[in-house]
Amino acid sequence: MKNTYQNLEAFFEKIAFAITSILGSSITFFLAFMMIIFWFLNRDFETLDTNEVLRDMIHGITFLSLFVIQKEFSRFSGSLHLKVNELVVSTKTANKAVINVESKSEKEIHDLQKEYTELADQIQKPKETKIDKKA
Repeated sequence: MKNTYQNLEAFFEKIAFAITSILGSSITFFLAFMMIIFWFLNRDFETLDTNEVLRDMIHGITFLSLFVIQKEFSRFSGSLHLKVNELVVSTKTANKAVINVESKSEKEIHDLQKEYTELADQIQKPKETKIDKKA
């Protein structure tokens, strides 16, 4: 059962990555834009009132905004990952396991989070005992 869940989780991560890549591409934005233009050109505006036309325009703009936001987030996220990777590589004492952590599976990221939580707890304990002794 656990193996099935892990396979399903890995498959979902691949699908999520593919969908995110597709939504952030300029080709997808262009296709969505053409679809909205085609939809507007085939509408019968004589039977619609002004509120319906404005509502349709707002929905179209909102729909296109999804692709623009995803593209910008992908660019920002990629540049942030590069900067963090550069800092990790340039620091001699840094754990090299966190390089390209964004490409790791959710389970691998969770395991790294546990490791760093334990490390933070170990660092905090000596400080707390020193403070208690002084009081």
